[in-house]
Amino acid sequence: MLASIQPLDRVALELGPISIYWYGIIIALGAYLGLLLAIRETQRQGLPKETFVDLILWAVPIAIISARIYYVTFQWSYYKDNPGDIFAIWEGGIAIHGALIGSVITAIIFTRKRGLSFWKIADIAAPSILLGQAIGRWGNFMNQEAHGGPVTRAFLENLMLPEFIINQMYIDGTYYHPTFLYESLWNIAGVVLLVILQRTSVKKGEVFLSYVIWYSFGRYFIEGLRTDSLMLTESLRVAQVISVVLIIVSVALIIYRRKVMKAKPYNEKS
Repeated sequence: MLASIQPLDRVALELGPISIYWYGIIIALGAYLGLLLAIRETQRQGLPKETFVDLILWAVPIAIISARIYYVTFQWSYYKDNPGDIFAIWEGGIAIHGALIGSVITAIIFTRKRGLSFWKIADIAAPSILLGQAIGRWGNFMNQEAHGGPVTRAFLENLMLPEFIINQMYIDGTYYHPTFLYESLWNIAGVVLLVILQRTSVKKGEVFLSYVIWYSFGRYFIEGLRTDSLMLTESLRVAQVISVVLIIVSVALIIYRRKVMKAKPYNEKS
């Protein structure tokens, strides 16, 4: 029976010599649905609905490029000997922390040029970013990457997972933790939390900083299960170190903006 288990085809469509991968389609879908969510909140906040359409035209390509640069940087021992693979993004290998760096820099420049509040835009974008991440993890699923350590088929069946997920976690003769799924579900729960926060009396900037805290907390523990982590040293995983730093900085910023900056409420129309 095990010999009959075949991975899902990573290629969704072939147009002559051009192969369109599920990975790219899923990433694009996540960006699109995130955009729709952001536009809805933008209109509720009384801002021009084209604000996020304009922003995402810059933010998405820059985020993808910065995510790839981040990943390649921490895997340079491989890519320096295989430079042709640096651009093979369809094979996977982008890091969300790199994408966030590129996105935040883009948003800061964009909001300054438009005369908008960066924190306001970041708050609106937070649930959308997390939704995109939740959907994007299914691209890792199609590539059979970003999984955890070995488990038994019985373990996966006890999680009440559908057959197609269990079979896709069978890689080279071994079943693995579906960490892509753990993170996707954690992120979806976070989207719900952030949307609720947008309807409360939080201060400007706190929805985005709550996103950073929520995602980083979950990522820290899920990263500990993974087998493909980017490593800072032999024992320190990059994502875990970054997650701890981001949680500390975000909590400090919330306190500072409340106590010192006297941040205005997020839902204040300004």
